[in-house]
Amino acid sequence: MSRWFNIAGPCKLEKHYTISATSRLPDLSMLIEQESYFVLHAPRQTGKTTAMLALAQQLTATGRYAAVMVSVEV
Repeated sequence: MSRWFNIAGPCKLEKHYTISATSRLPDLSMLIEQESYFVLHAPRQTGKTTAMLALAQQLTATGRYAAVMVSVEV
């Protein structure tokens, strides 16, 4: 399957042309290691969901965490 530029919804590395979402937020790993809270605040359609999905996948792949994403959108 060929990849394309995604213009709506979360980007998926295997389907879409994209840069690494977690590379844009390098401090998150440190905050998680320190068991700190963080807020991800940005305008709509700037990659927040894509970044969190990538972070959850990355954390789970380490075997140290079992990351789960839950939407609290109403």
